[in-house]
Amino acid sequence: MNNILFTILIYFGSLFAGFLGSLTGLGGGVIIVPMLTLLFNVDIHYAVGASLISVIATSSGAASAYVKEGYSNIRIGMFLEIATTIGAIAGAYLAGIAPANAIAIIFGFVLIYSASQSILSRKEENLVLTEDKIATKLKLNGSYPSGGEWKRYSMKNVPTGFGICTVAGVLSGLLGVGGGVVKVIAMNRIMKIPFKVSTTTSNFMIGVTAAASAGVYLKNGFINPSLVMPVMLGVLTGAFTGAKIIKHTPSKWLKILFGILVLFLAFEMIRNAVIGSV
Repeated sequence: MNNILFTILIYFGSLFAGFLGSLTGLGGGVIIVPMLTLLFNVDIHYAVGASLISVIATSSGAASAYVKEGYSNIRIGMFLEIATTIGAIAGAYLAGIAPANAIAIIFGFVLIYSASQSILSRKEENLVLTEDKIATKLKLNGSYPSGGEWKRYSMKNVPTGFGICTVAGVLSGLLGVGGGVVKVIAMNRIMKIPFKVSTTTSNFMIGVTAAASAGVYLKNGFINPSLVMPVMLGVLTGAFTGAKIIKHTPSKWLKILFGILVLFLAFEMIRNAVIGSV
């Protein structure tokens, strides 16, 4: 395969990943890494590096729109970014010393978890109006637009959520998936933040988390410009395309389709890691 054909195929594969990731809210990273490693035989460290750069690009593009519309809670995002950034740097350093097979197996299980969340998740608005002392002191409570009005919410279980976001950061740095699924679960189910606020704030955070670990990958020589460029452009194009048609698409069936695809990729990642072909 010559370089031009390789670049074109990477671009369209990344476009598909960005498109599905945008429609399901899981991001394109969960498809980018297995696609590069399984279909194009790219070393998993370089695949994760390319995925992290694409995550930075897509997060930067979408986050501004969500902030403008009033969905993202910037104070919560900045507070939890402390946890995710610490975790991301630790995960990136772990990736530099961990065997490729071990990373692939961990990635496979994270994909299985992501797929189950995609298939089974429900958009529940867990509104909590009772004040939490820590959240109140840090001024983390807020409101968001819903049905033509602004609904207030209060954050709960701040220390637990902070700890889980640290784990999300480690996964982001180690696997290049952004950790969005874990962050949303931490915010929505543990901290009781409404789903729309959780997903948009997670999107706001993902770029910073990925940037922290991408610096370590760059230092270790795992950022290849010839690979990163088509991946980033493809994911960006796919993400913006998905954002335009998401209002006219039945998200339930998309999530199921995405979950099935990710499950297949997960088992392939684990199988290839076990037989030593990653």
